Amino acid sequence: MTHTSTISNIPYLDLKRITEMHLDELTQAVNDVVRSGWYLQGEATRRFENNYARYIGTRHCVGVANGLDSLTLTLRALIELGRIKPGDEVIVPANTFLATVLAVTENGLKPVFVDVDERTLCMTPEGILPYLSDKTRAIMLVHIYGRCSCNKALLSFCRKNQLMIIEDNAQAHGCLYLSNKDEPASNTNSTCKADQNCCEDSTCKADSYCCDDSTCRKTGSIGLAGCHSFYPGKNLGAMGDGGAVTTDDDALADMIRTLANYGFSRKYVAQHQGRNSRLDEIQAAVLDTKLRFLDQDNNMRKHIARTYYNNMDNPLITLPQLLAKESNVYHIFPVFTPHRDKLQAWLTNLGIHTIIHYPIPPHLQECYPQFNHLHFPNAEKLANQELSLPLNPAMDAEEIICVIDGINNFKA
Repeated sequence: MTHTSTISNIPYLDLKRITEMHLDELTQAVNDVVRSGWYLQGEATRRFENNYARYIGTRHCVGVANGLDSLTLTLRALIELGRIKPGDEVIVPANTFLATVLAVTENGLKPVFVDVDERTLCMTPEGILPYLSDKTRAIMLVHIYGRCSCNKALLSFCRKNQLMIIEDNAQAHGCLYLSNKDEPASNTNSTCKADQNCCEDSTCKADSYCCDDSTCRKTGSIGLAGCHSFYPGKNLGAMGDGGAVTTDDDALADMIRTLANYGFSRKYVAQHQGRNSRLDEIQAAVLDTKLRFLDQDNNMRKHIARTYYNNMDNPLITLPQLLAKESNVYHIFPVFTPHRDKLQAWLTNLGIHTIIHYPIPPHLQECYPQFNHLHFPNAEKLANQELSLPLNPAMDAEEIICVIDGINNFKA
């Protein structure tokens, strides 16, 4: 595919254009909250929590202030419930955003890093096994880049070893775990209807998992709890910070809600030392509005990604393993090359903006000197070679072609 373009600037992500896609609906939702005179712990938050729980497929959704709080409060709640205690170990992937690890250490727990598979970018049972100990209590499954990090083998491994599964679903809103479609995208015999809206009305948030069988469920409903970030750039993004925890566990949901509201069991009565971490009414209204369009927007992301996969061809650049299309919502489209800096400069010169996710793995951060001696070759290679290309539902056909041409014409 070749193309001569007059485009001089393709942003990595233009939030103004993203907002304009649903501007009328969002403006109405915000105006309704402003006119209501109720700005915290009101009807907009309750409505979003109910709708998002139904969308994910869990009994509960607890809105919190941001994604880091969703992770931190989940682990803190497990401590308060006596299911885990300070000093216990939590398995985390070596290739993840820092927040995953911050939540562990803030609770006095020990993060145990595990290298990821270079092709799938996820942990494997074989990789985890040597790190298990009598103090291992939980595992953080990070659905990084929007890719489902779970498969049947990993789920079976966690059950066998009695590991509580906490999902870091910050990048994978609307992604699916398909236990009968764990491997390559060529397996197309699943009954899952993930690219459909599951009903004739595209605003429907059905009570089902949008599938004909129980082997298909959304990420955020696989483990004990799913932790979500609604940072503005996410697939489901607020106009500010926001987060949530989804779970089927009644006691866990109640404890998270209590801890997020100063620890109050009722007004001014605190049985626990909590914090102030609440999703405000305006953000909840924005998220509830955007939720109606999430599958539609994710489908556009999948279309762009398939176009990239079908047309990008450069031996200097590696694309991540292609998953079943339902199992990746392409929050980030990473490519990998040992010539990362040259590629980024080349694309910048063409007016194509890119981002590096994430140049320093958590175990090598200065804030964790106790882990700096560790070495995880795959995670470190990914950190040194990763470059994220523009991919979002506001992109037009010419921009997509320009990105493809920029990749194909690159020479080291």
